[in-house]
Amino acid sequence: MIRYILTHPGGAHKDELLAVCVLIAKYGVPVVRRDPSPEELSDSTVAVVDVGSLHQPAKMNFDHHQFERDHAPICALSLVLDHLGLYEDASHLCDWLEPTEWFDSRGPKKTAEMLGVPRRAISQLNSPFDITLLRRFAQLSELSPGEPLYEFMRFAGEDLLEYLKVARQRMDFVKKHVEHWSIEHSGEVIEAVFLPRTEPPAEEPSSSLANYIRSQEIEDTVAAIVYPDRRGDGYGIGRYEDHPRLDFSLVKDEPDVHFAHNSGFMCKTSATDRDRLRTLVTMAWLPKS
Repeated sequence: MIRYILTHPGGAHKDELLAVCVLIAKYGVPVVRRDPSPEELSDSTVAVVDVGSLHQPAKMNFDHHQFERDHAPICALSLVLDHLGLYEDASHLCDWLEPTEWFDSRGPKKTAEMLGVPRRAISQLNSPFDITLLRRFAQLSELSPGEPLYEFMRFAGEDLLEYLKVARQRMDFVKKHVEHWSIEHSGEVIEAVFLPRTEPPAEEPSSSLANYIRSQEIEDTVAAIVYPDRRGDGYGIGRYEDHPRLDFSLVKDEPDVHFAHNSGFMCKTSATDRDRLRTLVTMAWLPKS
């Protein structure tokens, strides 16, 4: 068991704050902010985070500052998530994780270049919540269960762990039932992913399908998702990641389409036949410009 969590004193950053949040949620132990002793680095009942120049998960040491300069961007949170077996899912499902890794290991300029945005955009996206939490955490030398900041950090860690757990369960469910469609149309092939109606029904079918696609690393090929309509017996059909070749407003006048969003990103149909669902996808397919 872990007796306490130790991280560095002074200025705080998002990566170790979130790493500590996850460890608080996992172990519910106090937090100490100071440099570790050699004895603490050798003690597997002390979780040492973002300090100590050691990455030894078996001894609960999670620092990345000793890695070579050309090492892939990584941070204390990445190491903790990897230790818990959650890093792969988090890297697919948490869009904020990669910028956090880059910011902590490469700085704001390189992070902005990676994201393809101006340097100033990094600070423009800062939230007052981020600033307050980091500032208050940096002012402390100890943090114990029951204190307001500790309990907020516990909430943050619990929510992240719960999100990853539930998302994994739903992706595993989708994987058991999903169909991959390659729809031939006008000399092209439209890639779609179809989740049939199941018993028990899928929870959050559209978002679960999207997460499944990301976890399989096929997001560059999929154009459309087809999933059970939670409000009816038919299906929803949507463009994946706003695919530019699909406009479902084009099928709004079809007799079995009872809703098509004006922006064209999705429609709802009473159709249940797979061939008909594939036909609706092809009817929404735009010719090459």
